[in-house]
Amino acid sequence: MKKHLILIAVALLITILNGCSENNAIRKAIETITVEDLSRLVKEVSDDSFMGRQPFTEGERITINWLASEIERTGFEPAFNGSWFQEVPMTEIQSAVNGPVTIVQGNEVIRLNSPDDIAVTSPREEVAVEVRASEMVFAGFGIVAPEYDWNDYRNLDVRNKTVVVLINDPGLYTGNRELFKGREMTYYGRWTYKFEEAARQGATGVLIIHETEGAGYEYTIPRKSSLGPGLFIDNKNGFASGCAFTGWFSAETADKIFGALGMSVTDLRNEACISGYSGFSMGSTIDISISNSIRKSSSSNVGGILRGSLRPDEVIVYSAHWDHFGIGESEMGDSIYNGAVDNGTSIAWALEIGEAFSSFARRPERSIMLFFPTAEEDGLVGSKYYAANPVFDPELTVACFNNDLLLPIGRMKDVMITGFGQSDLDSIVGLVAAKQDRYLMPDPNPHTGMYFRSDHFSFAAVGIPAMFARGNCDSRELGKEWAAEQERDYINNRYHRPADNYDPSVWDLTGIVEDAALMFEAGYMLANSTWFPRWKEGSEFGRIRSRDK
Repeated sequence: MKKHLILIAVALLITILNGCSENNAIRKAIETITVEDLSRLVKEVSDDSFMGRQPFTEGERITINWLASEIERTGFEPAFNGSWFQEVPMTEIQSAVNGPVTIVQGNEVIRLNSPDDIAVTSPREEVAVEVRASEMVFAGFGIVAPEYDWNDYRNLDVRNKTVVVLINDPGLYTGNRELFKGREMTYYGRWTYKFEEAARQGATGVLIIHETEGAGYEYTIPRKSSLGPGLFIDNKNGFASGCAFTGWFSAETADKIFGALGMSVTDLRNEACISGYSGFSMGSTIDISISNSIRKSSSSNVGGILRGSLRPDEVIVYSAHWDHFGIGESEMGDSIYNGAVDNGTSIAWALEIGEAFSSFARRPERSIMLFFPTAEEDGLVGSKYYAANPVFDPELTVACFNNDLLLPIGRMKDVMITGFGQSDLDSIVGLVAAKQDRYLMPDPNPHTGMYFRSDHFSFAAVGIPAMFARGNCDSRELGKEWAAEQERDYINNRYHRPADNYDPSVWDLTGIVEDAALMFEAGYMLANSTWFPRWKEGSEFGRIRSRDK
């Protein structure tokens, strides 16, 4: 019955849009989305003068003021009580590991160098964090999931100890759809969850064993992250309820540590995938000394609103984070992390969609919000803050369309939806995709947990249907294998590295034009209806909002 009602609602939307004058207006709006505009925007926001767009730096000031001027240029008004900026109070903690990290196993001493062997930081507002002879405990995947009858801490006491856990969740390694979600990562597989759960269990520290397949990226990513400052929403207790230190072992380090115990990580992982598995004390202790530099300040979310003509309190949000990693470790003589793809292309995508909406003589019935959160790279900090302090009532926030990492590799046949099957938004986007002669597909790498790794997740976590979708997997001209190779090349050679630069000599932005037109038209359909999309049955985000209960 529910599916039938959805189809009726969608049919009504199509009817609304069938008038010739309406179609002409939509066509003219889409024509405002151009390769030339996208090129200008990405070139500017990823220029060296923006200093890598890191929060708490001069690069932030330059970036947010540029964004405000671009949003104003589109015809939107300030989103936050007359301001373009929402202040996000944060604490910046820069951790430095003093000397080697020492693990004692019986008579053997293993000394680890940071960050090459072990990538560690402290979220504590303490200048000196000293952990001595902390007992190490292996806790499987570090998951407590009652709905899956799973508790890796069931027979363990990890209070004041250091927990070592596997990345991802058991479904990935078995492929069993009855075990969690099979190869599709659940939130229980994310590093953020594992840090949170270890803290709830009273652990002093938590270390994740890195594996590229389970994490979705190489060890270089947490390694580099540990070298930069961490940003946290300001916390009244100084994060005293969190672990004293958090971090990752490289795969080689984990093999060395468990090899000294006569075990292999592969065997441990296979055993930990069996329901009822019990972890164990490793018979080891860890010593670590960390110095923290602490700074309290605030960063800014940036946003603009186009007020709806009939129902201005209802809103469709388009989001793309503005931040990146600033100036950091040099590679090939370059130390500015410009983030042209991550997330310059998506910033341009959102601004062009805003311009399309502003082109209409009559505003849409519902409001449109362009939202550029801060500190996404530090754990979705800005969007989490907005979700807790929203401009629009979450009950009246119709949908969030977010984007991240839009690859400039030309037009695609596919529309890849990360989180496919989660909400009714699939149906709306599918209708517009068909008009573009494109097809919907789920993320072919759901084990990487991308649905939990960008700002749409902060909206989903408070019950707002949220989508992360873009052409990514099937090049119209060169096919699937070529597209997959382009993505691998980006992830392996430019993702979170200084090499992520604007390069007009090889970039093809026509696909991003098409993606922007797609999401504009999907949002336009929602903006001129009274319909609220819902989460689908079985989604973990259903029943959070009262309208979905």
